[in-house]
Amino acid sequence: MIKRYKNKSQRRAVRTRFKVRGTGKYRLTVFRSNKYIYAQVVDLARGDTLVGVSGKSPSEVGEKIAKKALKSGIGSIAFDRGSYRYHGQVKQLAEAARVAGLKF
Repeated sequence: MIKRYKNKSQRRAVRTRFKVRGTGKYRLTVFRSNKYIYAQVVDLARGDTLVGVSGKSPSEVGEKIAKKALKSGIGSIAFDRGSYRYHGQVKQLAEAARVAGLKF
């Protein structure tokens, strides 16, 4: 295990990101606050954010991010849930993005 990360959530995030690293060219990252949920598509090669969306409803955010990504020519991505479990809002966002046309 990675010893330099003392916080458990940091360890989970690094572990998830390590698994995502070699899977494709782009990743969809998720951040949850108490009020909003944020999603962004990051280019793994350059480390740049290409598309970003925020909102209160995870299904709306998933649809919007998928539409913007498909409009900019991104069809398949790797889903980076960070330190969050694939459950609840994170799962709703991912499934809404899949329904809208993104391939994970």
